[in-house]
Amino acid sequence: MTSALGNLTRRQRDLLQRWLPGASVEADHSWGLVATTVLEVTWAGSRFIVKAGGEDHGIRRELDAHANWLRPWTDRGRAPALVHGDPEAKLLVTRYLPGELVLGSGYADDPRAYRQAGELLALLHAQTVVTDDDHERRENEKSLAWLCRPHRIPAHTVRRLRAEITSWPTPPARLVPTHGDWQPRNWLVHDGVVSVIDFGRAAMRQAFTDFGRLAAQDFRRDPTLEAAFLDGYGPDPREPEAWHRTRVREAIGTAAWAYRVGDEAFEAQGHRMIAEALADVRR
Repeated sequence: MTSALGNLTRRQRDLLQRWLPGASVEADHSWGLVATTVLEVTWAGSRFIVKAGGEDHGIRRELDAHANWLRPWTDRGRAPALVHGDPEAKLLVTRYLPGELVLGSGYADDPRAYRQAGELLALLHAQTVVTDDDHERRENEKSLAWLCRPHRIPAHTVRRLRAEITSWPTPPARLVPTHGDWQPRNWLVHDGVVSVIDFGRAAMRQAFTDFGRLAAQDFRRDPTLEAAFLDGYGPDPREPEAWHRTRVREAIGTAAWAYRVGDEAFEAQGHRMIAEALADVRR
């Protein structure tokens, strides 16, 4: 498995050798659709996770999250602790966190896992809040930009999406620290305890944006999972009009991003999300 180090740049390999000299690669956990390399390594009798970024900004966001927002989780052993990091080299090392992904496990439909996930998310969101007068406008511009890039959203749907987005109000938004990809793919479970990984999309956003993936997938599949999640999280932050805007933006981004990376199943989910969000407008 040491050949997996070949996916790192020379600078990244040199830094890793300095931080963990002679570390042995035990497994390659890279996703494959994005440029980030994720390796499980052993060094001095301990296990670590090495993440090396490519052209995106995920590693910098991960390092920012470790510096500013993850203490409520790491202090409880519910997220991996940072050991080394270099934002310019796009490289970080964290301590290995035991467990299996909730996605694809027997916990994927277990309300107890979702209740814990709700509790963990509430800890993240509760740390700080800022008001941003320009956030909604920027988010609208991002969605319009996705519609200008290559995708397979039908032309008549694109026209309708553009017309709706440009009609939206842009009220001040309350932003909190968010994970950005909150779903069972990024939860680990060990001895029944849920923990969190992957902070490459962490940023200040509206709290309910962390409900987007779950609402489109798991809550849609089984409402009891949503009830359990809210039991752990607390009051539902999804104000209807702002939540609708978020659903539309999430749907556009899903369909266009998945097309760009060649994930046809995720792209199909994005098209379904667009259709469902627009159908709600007609009701």
